Amino acid sequence: MTTGCPLRTETFGEDELVRDAMLCGRVTLLQPRTGYRAGIDPVFLAASVAAKPGQSILELGCGGGPALCCLGVRVPGVELAAIELQSGYAHLARKNLALNGLEGEILEGDLSKPPPELKARSFDHVMANPPYFEKYRRTEAEAADREIALAGETLLSAWVRTAAKRLKPRGYATFIQRSERLPELMAAMSAHLGAIELLPLAPRHGRGPRLILVRGRKGGRAAFRFHPPLVIHQDVVHADRRSGYSEAAAAIIQEGAALQFPA
Repeated sequence: MTTGCPLRTETFGEDELVRDAMLCGRVTLLQPRTGYRAGIDPVFLAASVAAKPGQSILELGCGGGPALCCLGVRVPGVELAAIELQSGYAHLARKNLALNGLEGEILEGDLSKPPPELKARSFDHVMANPPYFEKYRRTEAEAADREIALAGETLLSAWVRTAAKRLKPRGYATFIQRSERLPELMAAMSAHLGAIELLPLAPRHGRGPRLILVRGRKGGRAAFRFHPPLVIHQDVVHADRRSGYSEAAAAIIQEGAALQFPA
């Protein structure tokens, strides 16, 4: 157990990294052998951002850049940027962007106190996968850099406030978060954004959602919308579908399809 969470400031050596494939090989990602490893959560986040070629996207807390890479590969021609607290992961994100033939600007710093070069910019979309747990309400991860990714000290309200400030008028902010923190996230988003939409991610039919996607619009005035859940796993695994993903989830995870909020 760690006593505090020192930041990962040094770059990762080649022997500290493994090469993973995402979107069935459309994205190649270098990830730490130990420490924070991306799962399917950033894939769903990136898929849910309704970006178009030529638009600008900012990610708050990009880690090694899995969501940026998935979004950049799915929507060619977007302008990618991010801010990351841990310089070791910021360097890794730059490396992963280059590995996938993408360009982007990865700034280093605290998202609650953005550097001047970020304060001077605004974006069409902001996306974020904030830490899922509240610090001091869980057992700490052994790896300090992984603990920061899982239970950072920055409040959800600060993540939302920064996202709203960095949006262009009518721009969208999209968050993925654990369902038990929905009240906190909704309160923060209601204070800064409008036209809020909630899309739960249910593990199976009849099961409560573990994760939720929440999207809000700067200056939006539409009423709140609660969409039916996207079910990740099918109930019956057929011989030709070893993954067990539902048709909708498989299209996102394996084929790089967009995750569209219902019209």
